[in-house]
Amino acid sequence: MTIDPKTLTIPKRHALLQSAVIPRPIAFASTIDKDGNVNLSPFSFFNMFSSNPPILIFSPSRRGRDNTTKHSYENVKEVPEVVINIVNYTMVEQASLASSDFPKGANEFIKAGFTPVASTIVKPPRVAESPVSFECKVNQVIELGSEGAAGNLVICEVVLVHVKEEVLDEQGVISPYKLDAVARLGQDYYTRVNTDNIFIVPKPNEKVGIGYDQIPAIIRDHPMFTKNDLGRLGNVEKLPDSEEVRKFSLQPNVQWAITSGGVNDLALKLLRDGNVIDAWKALLIHLS
Repeated sequence: MTIDPKTLTIPKRHALLQSAVIPRPIAFASTIDKDGNVNLSPFSFFNMFSSNPPILIFSPSRRGRDNTTKHSYENVKEVPEVVINIVNYTMVEQASLASSDFPKGANEFIKAGFTPVASTIVKPPRVAESPVSFECKVNQVIELGSEGAAGNLVICEVVLVHVKEEVLDEQGVISPYKLDAVARLGQDYYTRVNTDNIFIVPKPNEKVGIGYDQIPAIIRDHPMFTKNDLGRLGNVEKLPDSEEVRKFSLQPNVQWAITSGGVNDLALKLLRDGNVIDAWKALLIHLS
C-alpha cells in the first residue's frame, strides 16, 4: 500500500505517523508563564539531537481539532526555560493524567499528584518522582506551520541534569534495566523498556565489519540463518584463520557436532548466544 499523506485527513495522517514511528520517548515538560503559573505536560514528539552542546527537542503541536496552541508552547514563548523529566513505568498513568486539557492556570503537579522540586538554575520546577530531569534553557522555537496539527520545535539546551542514584549501574551509568522507561506507540498503546525486551546489538563503532556481501554464499543462502543472523556475522572485523578453526574443531563438543552433523546447529547457538567468532569457526569447518 502506497499512501500520499496529502490525501489523508489530519486525524488519519496523524494516526498513520504515530503508529509507524515508534517507540517515541516522552518529554514530561515543566514550564512556567510570565505570571508564575506552572504547567506540566507529556510530549512524545521528543528526542535528543546533540551532545555538544547538549540539545533536546520536543514539539507541542497545534491541536488538530481546533488549531489552538498548548500551554507549554505559550509558556516557553513567555519564559524560555523548561525542565524535561523522563517518565518511567511507576509514573506513567499520572503522566497520562497530566495530558488532560485542564484550563490555563491549572497546576498539573496538583491535578496529577506529582511533587514539585525547585530547580537549581531555571524557574520551572522539576518532578520529584522522575528518575532523570533536565533543566534547560530554550534556545529557539521553530513553528512548522500555522494550521491544525502543525508542530512547534522547542530547541532546549541542557544546563543541569538530575539523576537518581537508584537508576545507575556499578559504573555510574544509567542502566536501562533500572530506569524502566516507557515510550509511546500509536493510539493508546505504550511500551515498557524492561528486562523482557532489552537486547544487545554490537555496534560497529571503531571496527569495520567484513560486510554482508563477504559472507560465503553457502552460509548466506542457508535457510537456517535469518537476516539478523547474517547481519551479526557480517559485523566481525575479520574471519578466524585456518589454525584457529582447526584448534576449535578439536574441542569435544565440536567433535560431537561434526560426527552428528550438527555443526550448523552449534554455530547458530553460538551466534545467538553472542559468541560470534566461535560461530564463525564452526561455520568455517565445512569450508576449510
